[in-house]
Amino acid sequence: MQNESQIINLKRDKLKKIRKLGIDPYPNNSERTHKISYLHKHKDQLLEDKESVTITGRIIAIRRHGKLGFANIEDMSGKIQLYVRYDKVGADDYEIYKLCDLGDFVQAEGIAVVTERGEYSLLCHSVKILTKTLRPIPTVKEKMVDGKAVRYDEFADIELRYRRRYLDILLNPEIKSTFIKRANIITFIRNFLNKKEFIEVETPTLQPIYGGAYARPFITHHNTLDIDLYLRIATELYLKRLIVGGFEKVYEIGKDFRNEGMDRSHNPEFTMLELYEAYGDYNTMMDITEAMINGLAIELNNSDDIRFGKHTISFKRPWARRSMIELIKEKTGLDVSDCDSHKMLAFFKENDLEIPSETTPGVLIIELFEHYVEKELIQPTFVTDFPKEVSPLAKSRHDNPMFVERFELFIAGQETGNAFSELNDPIDQKERLLAQAKMREGGDVEASPMDEDFLLAIEYGMPPTGGLGIGIDRLTMLFTDNTSIKEVILFPQMKPEK
Repeated sequence: MQNESQIINLKRDKLKKIRKLGIDPYPNNSERTHKISYLHKHKDQLLEDKESVTITGRIIAIRRHGKLGFANIEDMSGKIQLYVRYDKVGADDYEIYKLCDLGDFVQAEGIAVVTERGEYSLLCHSVKILTKTLRPIPTVKEKMVDGKAVRYDEFADIELRYRRRYLDILLNPEIKSTFIKRANIITFIRNFLNKKEFIEVETPTLQPIYGGAYARPFITHHNTLDIDLYLRIATELYLKRLIVGGFEKVYEIGKDFRNEGMDRSHNPEFTMLELYEAYGDYNTMMDITEAMINGLAIELNNSDDIRFGKHTISFKRPWARRSMIELIKEKTGLDVSDCDSHKMLAFFKENDLEIPSETTPGVLIIELFEHYVEKELIQPTFVTDFPKEVSPLAKSRHDNPMFVERFELFIAGQETGNAFSELNDPIDQKERLLAQAKMREGGDVEASPMDEDFLLAIEYGMPPTGGLGIGIDRLTMLFTDNTSIKEVILFPQMKPEK
């Protein structure tokens, strides 16, 4: 069996031969009159009319027998067999065909026929090379087992799949379908919001002050201005400025960047939907979220239900709406509604739980929730009643100002969305951002810095507003039954190869 370097040398020799024939193996243009799917859809008509068609595609199988040859080619719409005869294409084109290999792109013109073996094919009148490959494409084979096609010798090494995503998409059809579905998810969301009269906008990716989330930023430098800038961690503060400016419904789908750990549900670069609606609140955002994701499920699956791992997830409305305090009490018997940190620390010690470095009541409540509750929330659940100190941009509850009007949406045990009744009191907002700034000065690298311009903006008046953020990557994981975020990001961040 030839090794890769031998195959590469043979391919380069064929490339030289093609050039010696005066043929450009990488021509500037190509001609295509029909996609391959057209040939299958209109098979009977094409066989009867003998209409000449020109198709293009990549060679995925090839065999030659003297002055007769067959090749299977594939475009994004389908695949078909080429039937290449010396007496039909002529000496020059048949010589080119002989120099073709698996993976090469070709253009073929001909008529539809059925071969003696009963295979629907394109009988070629001409063959033109469009791209000569210089590396062998890994071979993925199929065999029929009990009437079903079973793939083996797959391109399945996870590390290699992520690093060479182009080969992953080429060789594993289900990967391509994942990213087509991702595109359909984004299209549906845009259409849904546009119909509700939301305006899509774009806000800066490079920001002089980062904010809108609790996260560590990436830092870069602008040479001309000689200032440090930050890749945004959220679009929130700029979108709220637009609400101040008179937009009543805005949204943005874009990249955020957080300089934090990587795991099955976190990538440092990720895609978020954020939307804001004037005169709404977090209840408004629950209604929008339910309607949008329920509609998405029906659009993609013709059903309220989807399968995710071993679970059937039902998006039928209404969804559960549960207090974080109640959920913690159900799982632990501990009532944390009084935000008594001494009582909570005693519980941590009694149950051998790791005590976080920050032991404020809000942090301890979140730790208890994440440890005891989060993974148990399989069906769509809006979790409300977040501690004020970990929610610096949300309005306080009137009946209990230690907590805020905020929810996080949990599906299949992971956070998928986050929403607030947005804080529009500039004095309260300044106090909370000052508290965050002090935490940052004390060494908390994820606490938000003071954004004086944002405070200035809301001093001009921001109406009551509901805001929502949904992770597109995690939503795609749900609807494609993937448990790793890297499976739904085309080019995920990877450690450098040694």
